[in-house]
Amino acid sequence: MIQLKTEREIEIIARGGAIISDLFQEVESLIRPGVSTGELNKFADEFICSYEGAVPAFKGLYGFPGSVCTSVNEEVVHGIPSFRRGLNEGDIISIDVGVKMEGWFTDSARTFPVGEVDDATGQLLKVTEEALYLAMEAAVVGNHVGDIGAAVMARVDGTGYGIIRDLVGHGLGKELHEEPQVPNVGKAGQGPPLMDGMVLAIEPMLGASTDQIRTLDDRWTVISADRGRSAHFEHTVAVTQDGPRVLTGSVPEEYEVLQGPAVNRGVGGI
Repeated sequence: MIQLKTEREIEIIARGGAIISDLFQEVESLIRPGVSTGELNKFADEFICSYEGAVPAFKGLYGFPGSVCTSVNEEVVHGIPSFRRGLNEGDIISIDVGVKMEGWFTDSARTFPVGEVDDATGQLLKVTEEALYLAMEAAVVGNHVGDIGAAVMARVDGTGYGIIRDLVGHGLGKELHEEPQVPNVGKAGQGPPLMDGMVLAIEPMLGASTDQIRTLDDRWTVISADRGRSAHFEHTVAVTQDGPRVLTGSVPEEYEVLQGPAVNRGVGGI
């Protein structure tokens, strides 16, 4: 069942989103050759816990051993942080992080370059992030979940990238994963209708050369089947009568639908 949130509940979720937004601003300067994914996890854990009432949402959830997921290069999602895993020049790393605040979940991810990356990798990151912005623009009252996936497909069409179909976005609230599922493929006008009060984690994941994935023996880390690079960008978004409200950070000004009066309340500080 889809659980609609009140304005007060969305404000609490936005407080967690503000922490994530601030965390990403801080952690970006730490991502460099030689740093370990374990160090990034430790920083994120301490950063989140420095805010009163906030806890790392992923820590121990379903048995996950880290506070954030750190997925490098061909790893799509759920990479386990380790002090033995160092980053190299030209790598990319997706950091997926959740915050739990007063019992409410917020979820976001970004893929960062490590030093300088080649043009092909830079383009993969650019297209994936743009697909996220366009998908969020489709999250308006009167549209359907299928409109979100259709927006991702429209941006990716013709690029040669694979949209990871076996992993999806989701609703969230008192649970990290709630209904509805939010696939990154879809048909406009299909799927559950989008209603005022829905809170969604929208998260395109693209493979540079395939949409196929497999899970490693650690039972967590999901990689592209051909070990090509992958990118992952995610925001938590509230569907409101005023338009989509991004709860986990800001977006470029050219995405006008996401710049309405409701968008950035509570984001960027608490």
